Amino acid sequence: MKFKVKDMDIATGGTLVAILNENDAKKLDLHSGDRILVKDHNKEITCILDLSESRKAVPEGSIGLFEEVLDRLQVRNGSIVNIKFTGKPESVTHIRDKLFGKRLHYQELYHIVDDITNDRLTDIEKTYFVAASFTHGLSIEETVDLTRAMVETGKKIKFASTTLDKHCIGGIPGNRTTMIVIPIVAAAGLTIPKTSSRAITSPAGTADTMECLANVELPEEKIKSIVRKTHACIVHGGSMNLAPADDKIIEVEQPLSIDAEGQLLASVLAKKLSVSASHILIDIPMGKSTKANTWKKAKHLRTKFEGIGKKLGMNIRVIITDGSQPIGNGIGPLLEAEDVLAILQNKPEAPADLRKKSLMLAGLLLEMGGGYRNGLKAATEILESGQAWRQMKKIIQAQGPRTMPQRGRCTWAVRSGKIGRVHEINNESIAKIARIAGAPFDKGAGLRLAKKVHDPVQRGDLLYTIYAESGFKLNLAKNFVYHDKGYKIQ
Repeated sequence: MKFKVKDMDIATGGTLVAILNENDAKKLDLHSGDRILVKDHNKEITCILDLSESRKAVPEGSIGLFEEVLDRLQVRNGSIVNIKFTGKPESVTHIRDKLFGKRLHYQELYHIVDDITNDRLTDIEKTYFVAASFTHGLSIEETVDLTRAMVETGKKIKFASTTLDKHCIGGIPGNRTTMIVIPIVAAAGLTIPKTSSRAITSPAGTADTMECLANVELPEEKIKSIVRKTHACIVHGGSMNLAPADDKIIEVEQPLSIDAEGQLLASVLAKKLSVSASHILIDIPMGKSTKANTWKKAKHLRTKFEGIGKKLGMNIRVIITDGSQPIGNGIGPLLEAEDVLAILQNKPEAPADLRKKSLMLAGLLLEMGGGYRNGLKAATEILESGQAWRQMKKIIQAQGPRTMPQRGRCTWAVRSGKIGRVHEINNESIAKIARIAGAPFDKGAGLRLAKKVHDPVQRGDLLYTIYAESGFKLNLAKNFVYHDKGYKIQ
């Protein structure tokens, strides 16, 4: 049946949506949520149907198309298209099976992941998949199959035969080890391309911080060229279509703050497998506000990562690190970039905790992929000799240097109200304050910490300084701090 296209001038952000007037839908016995095939000449696309009660919004005889559908079909307002009913994707049956606790196999998981990747599922259907995986869990075999399906439905990039990578499962403000580890390892002549994420709930992701120094949104061929020249890169992986279903699953998990273990494992390993990583170091911070908030959970995750990695043919080493407080002094893209530069340039004011952890991680990678007997010693020599900083400058130049932003012009000092020692720093509260102040979207916003756990304090001593790019955002952060400073003094 033919319909006239009406451009709805709305984007969904991914899901493919078409709208019919409810009277047309009744004639065709179609219902909201049904799938229809929209066809224009040689191009066709499966859309999720929505209905309009208003003739003004979508008149009878017309079909309202969202931007994603218009772009893929390459049609415009007033074009004529054909539609026909098509059944719901096979993956919906597999999602229902998982809700009943059935073990899914590779082909079934591939169908689900492929439909998520190509926006054939509604948000509700994706949510049921996430909820079913969270409630019933994914076996090791299912996690391996899910990882492979994520890789096969996205791009794959081949680098050197020995390609190193690292990943931290997160939860710690600061902790910007990647931007120190990568130039150290690359300076040793080892290949370590790093595709990093942007912040979702944290004050900064590695991509947000690196973007203060260099371009991170780069095409695949440019990235390959950079890695050939410098042995490394630090880029945003979101634009490269690596395991694209992963980001769409995370979007569903975020509102409910759930993170199904199998999906967490598959998420990390699929991105690594997509860039042909052979040797991977996984950092699991253990602390109150982390995903592994007890030793038992941390060790359980370590066992799972190592077991699944082995089945995927990957050499994985997992370390459990201290996640009890922020690492480094800066919280927020620019402030974290300043910490990184201070360490790479061997400045005396560089944060000792971030330097120590970064050298430890770099040393382990040198041992894993470079055959070094004492990786920590080698990493320290590379850093202290200036080789790591020279390598970082090469990486920045290759990616395209950027002018560093300025710290937020609006500041406020948060001070101790009593004498004692810092007993605890709440990671979640510190991250929340930095985000309210504008991080990560305002590059110069965030916090600079002056005190860490066990540090002695006097009444009136500076705990941290808040930076914001507007007085309005600074006042929002102040209002939060009046109720929760994030510090416990005893």
